[in-house]
Amino acid sequence: MRVTRGASAVTLCLLAGVGLVGCGGGDDGSAQKSAADLLEEANARMSKLSSVTIKITNTVGDDHVTWRMTTDLKSRCQVRNTFSSSGTLEQIRIGETDYVRPDKAYLETWSGKDLGAARPGKWAKVPVARSEPGDGLSRCTRPFESFGKATKGGATRIDGREALALKVTDPSDKEGRYTFYVAGEGEPHLLRAEYRSGKQVTTTSFSGFDEPLDIRPPASAEVLDMSDAAGS
Repeated sequence: MRVTRGASAVTLCLLAGVGLVGCGGGDDGSAQKSAADLLEEANARMSKLSSVTIKITNTVGDDHVTWRMTTDLKSRCQVRNTFSSSGTLEQIRIGETDYVRPDKAYLETWSGKDLGAARPGKWAKVPVARSEPGDGLSRCTRPFESFGKATKGGATRIDGREALALKVTDPSDKEGRYTFYVAGEGEPHLLRAEYRSGKQVTTTSFSGFDEPLDIRPPASAEVLDMSDAAGS
């Protein structure tokens, strides 16, 4: 299986593509399972989560981006994108409605994008149907799929949990190095993924597995309803 690597708001889609391309896991009996089996087991478990928090950090030279999403993996999620050189964009997606709040720096950088006539400090309420590739908005759904060839690495601890490192090579990315850290105790969760290629370092962390979600629309006084505005 392979993850599609697209381009959305340039760096962020690369982050999502690289950070979520694979996952792994293991519990009792993991020593007898192949690395590929551990990946498949974790893919299945992660895909069944009722909620998860995903944090991606991407560094290329002096450029640093952080993307954090808490989601039910269906239609309800809360996202915060922070760019070291171009501000912050917040998003709440509930069903078919997006609430989008950029800061001033983000608006100035991405002035050519359709952000639903958003204003700094205000949430713009816009239909999800108006979103399109390149607008910087995120979907609540995330793929959990394997790729390439996996081999077992060493044991370690991630956020207090025993974990096993799985090294993955991708023939289409000869310079990139992937390491996935899968839980070695309890549920076979993916705990962390790392990607390194030249000056680029991408780290994806997973937490809050199956925790209750409290994602609500912003207070009405903070919202500009752009639902009836003409899309661009």
